[in-house]
Amino acid sequence: MNEIHTHLTVCAAEASRAARGVTTEQLAAPSVCDGWTVRALANHLVLYSAHGLEHRALRTPLPEATAERDFAGEEDWAGAYAAQLDRALAAWERPGAWEGEVDLGSTAMPAPVVASLVVKELALHGWDLARSTGQGFALPEGTAAFVLAVVEEHAEVYRRYEGFAAPVDVPDDAPPFDRALAGSGRNPKD
Repeated sequence: MNEIHTHLTVCAAEASRAARGVTTEQLAAPSVCDGWTVRALANHLVLYSAHGLEHRALRTPLPEATAERDFAGEEDWAGAYAAQLDRALAAWERPGAWEGEVDLGSTAMPAPVVASLVVKELALHGWDLARSTGQGFALPEGTAAFVLAVVEEHAEVYRRYEGFAAPVDVPDDAPPFDRALAGSGRNPKD
């Protein structure tokens, strides 16, 4: 497989681990994402990083019913998330998944760019979920450096659409994942 798929797999495993650490009682609590509960964050993560990832590989639209589901309200939602991530990763193992463009609604982007953005989504929102529920979130240095590169390349577009807050100051020699978090407007020390 290619480097992006490797990073998808690493981030999916860590996001899945964080999801399994969420208790039912924590779902109603506020998350580190302004205005979102842990439940809303978990639902966003499941929808876009697992279901969306698979549908983008297959070039099929995400069903409206899927977009409206309360995944975190379902029994063993974290186990279902892990299984859906496995299906999504398998869909990206198809060589054709990496060819051409993926329609994102209002725009189309090359498939490798879309997959890279989902690596970022898994890493940042996986960290959000872990941080919101008192867990750690760790990535190997190579994956952290990849996430940092994606954040640096796309940060201004995300900020324009209020997907990222203003960057947080961290030392230039901070670890790559801390710099990625800071570049996306997250404080790695919170």
